[in-house]
Amino acid sequence: MTDDPNNNPFQNKHADTQGMGKGMIMIAWIIAIAFLTYIFAGVEERQNNPNPSPSSEKNESSIEVELKRNRLGHYIANGEIDHKEVVFLLDTGATSVAIPGSLENYLNLNRGQKHLVNTANGTAVAYDTKIGSIQIGEIVLYNVKASINPSMEGEEILLGMSALKQIEFRQKGNRLTLIQDLR
Repeated sequence: MTDDPNNNPFQNKHADTQGMGKGMIMIAWIIAIAFLTYIFAGVEERQNNPNPSPSSEKNESSIEVELKRNRLGHYIANGEIDHKEVVFLLDTGATSVAIPGSLENYLNLNRGQKHLVNTANGTAVAYDTKIGSIQIGEIVLYNVKASINPSMEGEEILLGMSALKQIEFRQKGNRLTLIQDLR
């Protein structure tokens, strides 16, 4: 039997336990950070788009969809174009529905006549197209004039007046109510 202090089995077990404890603490921190990142990403998304599933109120004469304004003062809502999920940014200053070029294939749109459009970033080339249906909540609009803008960045579709002129809308406070007359 030796008196070597480095060969003490009790000290080695204590060191192993300390190392394992530190590892468990590290794993707990990683899980906590991942969880908080997930939670705050959802909060940020809801602040950008507070209307992920717009609800509708339907009666015999109309359908109403109420949208909440986001933290930047915009009305953004999930919806559909030809039964494919999209995100709309309502824009009463846009003449027609403006679709980023990156969504052209996803939405299976056909390019029509080429023309110039005035955008916030200057003049750009766009192409006429026709959308079979646009849906927000239970409001459905058919055969809507639109344009494909290849230089438009982002994934949000500007819901312009070619669609909005088919419905009534009113704003009060931080809410915008879209109303489709069924008569």
